[in-house]
Amino acid sequence: MLQAVREHTPARIFMGRSGPAYRTDTWLQLRQDHAAARDAVWAQIDLERDLGTEFVTHWKLFEAQTLATSKAQYLLRPDLGRTLTTAARHLIQERCPRGADVQIVIGDGLSAAAVLAQVPALLPLLVNELESAGLNLGQPFFVRHCRVGVVNDVGALLDPAVVVLLIGERPGLATAESLSAYLAYRPRPGDTDARRNLISNIHARGVPVPDAARRIAALSRRLWLAKQSGLAVKEG
Repeated sequence: MLQAVREHTPARIFMGRSGPAYRTDTWLQLRQDHAAARDAVWAQIDLERDLGTEFVTHWKLFEAQTLATSKAQYLLRPDLGRTLTTAARHLIQERCPRGADVQIVIGDGLSAAAVLAQVPALLPLLVNELESAGLNLGQPFFVRHCRVGVVNDVGALLDPAVVVLLIGERPGLATAESLSAYLAYRPRPGDTDARRNLISNIHARGVPVPDAARRIAALSRRLWLAKQSGLAVKEG
């Protein structure tokens, strides 16, 4: 019975104890998972090294930077991760078309491990689903030291109907590889989470990548048709 219960959750339940403490194997697993979470937060992504030259070339990925100049500053100053540098703005305007139906942005967020684990499989499936839904796409790009609020800058720069931000979630002790997809209709500076929609827990033990691609595409089309996003729009 205990094994059947454990199979339904990654939480540490019914693990037993040794006196007042965890058993040794439980404690070691806990320490391993904690180390993986810390590594995911502090890791830096190198597009070609981590995603592969072929993948980067195929999708014409390039890197933009927020005002956070280091990972330490990014963690201490969330506000800096919401704003693109002047150089990044110019680069994005040069390489991305304006007015797309959907603009995909990839952000490292609080888990580089999530981006590396999910994006290589998710991006091709998501593009296929969006194109099948009749939506035209902008040029995807990567944002270093990225917070969710960067979608406002992207909206102001490129004026896409919908911005989809694929960003690493804050890792926990269950997994360090969970990705989120934030969606916003014509985001602008000053917009808050109330004007955004979220599909979270994209990972092997959460929302599988194929399901995530279908859900993100369907929700993107729903926002595009409704001409709004956030609290007023729900998934079908």
